[in-house]
Amino acid sequence: MVIEYNGHACFTIKTSLGTIVTDPFGEDIPYPIKELSADIITVSHDHFDHNAIKRVKGNPYIVKDVGEYIHRGIRIKGIKAAHDKTKGTQRGQVNIFNIEAEGIKLCHLGDLGEILSEGQLKEVGDVDILFIPVGGFYTIEPDEAKATIKSINPKVAIPMHYKTDYIKGWSIKPVDEFLKDIPYPLRRIESNKVEINKETLPKSIEVYLLKV
Repeated sequence: MVIEYNGHACFTIKTSLGTIVTDPFGEDIPYPIKELSADIITVSHDHFDHNAIKRVKGNPYIVKDVGEYIHRGIRIKGIKAAHDKTKGTQRGQVNIFNIEAEGIKLCHLGDLGEILSEGQLKEVGDVDILFIPVGGFYTIEPDEAKATIKSINPKVAIPMHYKTDYIKGWSIKPVDEFLKDIPYPLRRIESNKVEINKETLPKSIEVYLLKV
């Protein structure tokens, strides 16, 4: 499969079964607008920077709630979590999405704002590729992201939802705050795309930093 980072929490995941787009943002988020097309869209929550489904072409199947789904042979499981540290009283709830295709298990944490409980970790289960917010303020903080990676224990962790030159005015932190003293090997991908298959997954946790 090929994973492409579009910025913020939006990825395009191209598999032999179909293409998934996660958390598309609209034109009011100042990343370069790319043409997106998908067979499936996952929406972690209905905030403007995560739910711009109308910009995605291709008559996609939309998943935006908890439960288990299968479309085009791709399995998806939605798991409820909080957008903040007070059980969602400040910012509401978000959906974590497990996605399984080509024998690879992916997990997109959306705007996770809390440390996952044992029950949530059990629901998430085994993960090969983890998309994790690391910028803090609206989500878990950089150190909390490191702890979450340790708890989930994926093969690959891909940071998302951090400050960049495109969103300088936002209150979130740059990715370097997360990368500081990180206890895992870091692979800087000199592109916004990376190809991964079952055979090329690392044996233990590595962080892949994709360009935006």
